[in-house]
Formats: sequence, C-alpha cells, structure tokens
Amino acid sequence: MARKYSRSASKDVEREVRACKKGELRSGKGGKGGKVKSRKQAIAIGSSEARKKGKKVPKKASRKRTTTRKAKRKTKRKTKRKTKRKPRS
Repeated sequence: MARKYSRSASKDVEREVRACKKGELRSGKGGKGGKVKSRKQAIAIGSSEARKKGKKVPKKASRKRTTTRKAKRKTKRKTKRKTKRKPRS
C-alpha cells in the first residue's frame, strides 16, 4: 500500500506540532496572528505548508453544506408554533 503522506510532509507537520507544544506557533501570515492552542490546528498548519511546498499530501476534504444545529432548531420551533396556536374566539 502506498503512503498517503510523504516522509518530508510528515516531518513538516511534526515540526509544527513541536512548535505548538513550546508555545511558539502562531496562526496567520508571517506569524502575526494569535497563538495556536489546539493540536489539530498545528497539524492543519503543517500539512498546508507541506502542500504549498508541493509535497505529497492528500487533498483537503470537501466541506458539505449542511444546516447548522441552531438553524435546524429554529425551523423546528417555527413549525411547532404554527400547529399549536389556536384561533381566539
């Protein structure tokens, strides 16, 4: 079975995770953003940099457009209200 990520790409990710643990990793261009706090974010930064360098990294997963929980709840409430209300006599 072929490797999904190249060895050099995984080294880039490893470097970013180490920097995150030290508290040196920052988000944004040129490291001007806030400190990276989560491990997932560090991995994402490392893999995106490896991708920019042209290393073997799988494509980003496509985001499916789904409604958020809040929006779903709102629509449920609206439908409930319509059915429950009784006309005043």
